[in-house]
Order: sequence, then C-alpha cells, then structure tokens
Amino acid sequence: MALSQSAFDTFRKIVREEAAIVLDDGKEYLVESRLLPLCRSEDIESLEQLAVKLRFNPPRLTSLVVEALTTNETSFFRDAPLFDLVRDELLPGLIERRSSQRKLNIWCGASSSGQEPISLGILIREYFPELADWNVKIVATDINGEMIERCKTGIYSQLEVSRGLPAKLLIKYFKKTGVKWKVNDDVLWMIQYRKLNLAEPLPAMGPLDLVFLRNVLIYFDGETKSRILGEVYEQLRSDGSLLLGTAESTLGLCEGFSPLSHSAATSYQRVA
Repeated sequence: MALSQSAFDTFRKIVREEAAIVLDDGKEYLVESRLLPLCRSEDIESLEQLAVKLRFNPPRLTSLVVEALTTNETSFFRDAPLFDLVRDELLPGLIERRSSQRKLNIWCGASSSGQEPISLGILIREYFPELADWNVKIVATDINGEMIERCKTGIYSQLEVSRGLPAKLLIKYFKKTGVKWKVNDDVLWMIQYRKLNLAEPLPAMGPLDLVFLRNVLIYFDGETKSRILGEVYEQLRSDGSLLLGTAESTLGLCEGFSPLSHSAATSYQRVA
C-alpha cells in the first residue's frame, strides 16, 4: 500500500518539530525505506498504523522515528580532497600556532556511524606523530543515541571498512574480531561521542580549532542553518576552520564566515 499523504505529513511534522529537519514532497520513498523496518521491529502492521500511534505523542516511538529518519550515509575518508586539505594545510598550520599550548579541540557535528571522526583520528596518528603527547580531543555528536552507543565500540563490518579505507590503514589501525573489525584503542580513545540534537542550542564546546559540519545543514530550513552557523562562529577560534559538505555554503546564512578556496576543497574562516 502506498504511503498516504496524511501519514507522510505526520512523519515530516514530527521530524520537523523534533529535529528541525525538512522533508519535502517527493521524499516518501525515504520515509518508507527508513520506517518499514521500524514497523517490523515494533510489531506495527503498517506505516498508516505507525502514523496513528504517533499522534498520541509516545516519547519512545517518536524518538525511534526521528532517529530512523535522520540516519545519514557516510564512509571512511568521505570526500578525499577535504581530508587532504586537513592533512596538508589546516592541521600543519594549527600545530604551528598551538605549539605553546599543545592542545587541539575538534568537533564532528554529524558523526552518524562514526567513520568521519575515526578517519580524522587515523589521519592524525598516521601523519602527525608529534601530536602523540598533545591533548587532542575529537568530540563527535549525532542525534541518534543508538548510533552513538554503537560508535563507542569502534566495531565495523567488512563492507563498511571496504568503503574508503585503504588496506594499509585497515591493517595498521584495526584488529579483526570474528567477521568484523575493531578500531585500535589509541584512535578510539581520542574521540568523545555524545548525543546532540542540532535543532537545539549548541552546548559549550569551545574554543574550537576545527569544525566538521558536513552534509547536515542541507536538511534544515534557512533560519535553523543561520542559527547553527552563528553558534559555531561564537565557539570557533579566530584562526580555526569550518568544513562543510560539497553542496553546502555559509553564503546568505552567516556573515561571520568567509570561504577560502584551496586546490580541491573549501574551508570557511571567521571574518574578524
């Protein structure tokens, strides 16, 4: 049975209210693919029945629906030119400027299943051994509490480690555990995973040296995007960098940032 307009409107109203995410017309296929497995696991006969139950605002079921609809696609070292930029320009510059403090504070604002912060941790261990005795903190946040708990284990399937992760780095920074792979503790211990809903005001995390906020702003309306970017601006150091997805920009949303084009990627710097 096709998803009715009434049920679709219920689902997108909830995800808008709870996570500030906009589901436009034409995203019915996304709702069906994400929520049908939830119906099966919760022994709910159909999406229509799920929509009816949600109209009574059950907290647990509402949370499960929001988490199902906000799980995003990711992979290790996604958008390789951006990680090249971090390795070749951004981190070397930060290391030079923070040499007296010996401290770096990094935020990954939409970590999903954890490949982004782990990629960053591996990059730091592989190319910057001088940071071994620095205080390097990577805070990784996501709205999905179940995903956050999974990320803390650092365990990934063969399919997941096959996507974007070079074989030499897999062998060096992961250990085989049965049919899965677990990231080494010296990488995992760099990362603090926390649940965070970007629809709500950001907690104090600064001062931040580097912010990854990739492929998440595209899901919000203009007002929410501007509010998030403004709050990031307040917590980012004057010489820090903001990194967005390739389809995202601060243009028309926050005057506090200016794009800086590099060879194959773009970073955003604070304007004064």
